[in-house]
Amino acid sequence: MSLFDWFANRRKSEPMPQQRREREIADGLWTKCEACAVLTYTKDLRANQMVCSECGHHIRVYSDERIRQLIDGNTWIPLDEQIRPTDPLKFRDRKSYTDRLQDYQDKTQLTDAVQTGIGQIHGLPIALGVMDFRFMGGSMGSVVGEKLTRLIEQATRQRLPVVIICASGGARMQEGMLSLMQMAKISGALEQHRQANLLYIPVLTHPTTGGVTASFAMLGDIILAEPKATIGFAGRRVIEQTLREKLPDDFQTSEYLLQYGFVDAIVPRTQLKKTLAQLIRLHQPFPTSPTVVSHSEPMTLMAKGADHTTEF
Repeated sequence: MSLFDWFANRRKSEPMPQQRREREIADGLWTKCEACAVLTYTKDLRANQMVCSECGHHIRVYSDERIRQLIDGNTWIPLDEQIRPTDPLKFRDRKSYTDRLQDYQDKTQLTDAVQTGIGQIHGLPIALGVMDFRFMGGSMGSVVGEKLTRLIEQATRQRLPVVIICASGGARMQEGMLSLMQMAKISGALEQHRQANLLYIPVLTHPTTGGVTASFAMLGDIILAEPKATIGFAGRRVIEQTLREKLPDDFQTSEYLLQYGFVDAIVPRTQLKKTLAQLIRLHQPFPTSPTVVSHSEPMTLMAKGADHTTEF
């Protein structure tokens, strides 16, 4: 072998500079924006609540991260963690539903596609449900419906506002009619919550579609959405094929729905916690009857949840 061949073989075996750089970057240390392709230090991105500082793109986050972003530290009390899904229809496609559930539980460390609990936002107690798109596309099965219903019922008993972070592909087909029943069940619990004059705020994130949109996602007293989130019922292609016409480019986006009155406000993720706290303070219920006090003592009035008192 000639000296030239030896150098040529050595150069081929050496990694390319780009490959070397990629290997030196620890996995997960940097995150690439899906919209503008800018690399951002993941720690800085998390500090900005997973919103790209270059283009404002909202990178998808999941239930654990949502809870961390919204709930005050050491105030989160999870509810109904023991409820687990079953396979009542013995559904099987290429793989049994039971095996699919186990795969997603192992992957996400969740029992199903929602986490529920009681916590505080800027010191204000709330009942919070957070859907997780990682678990079968955030689809709504019996467990999702049961956990959200129990959350709303407990909030009604404790007179708490309810916030649900929606992220779902819709009803879970593997549970058939049992999945569709959850739409009515959750809606019924929300009606009781409404009759108690309590606040309910759904936050529509990317994506919110199908049976979730057709039920509790659109039943809020105030409906919030993240920027550029996909929100709708049927898929875009299904609608275009049915109508046989081209839909606008921004169709089924949160901006499009705001224009036509389906959502009340678009709130960037970095402002969501502050906005929710302001809305909850504005809608704190007042006492139904004044407290009886002696005329010899000053009368003190305090609205529930207020941080100040007024003496007369």
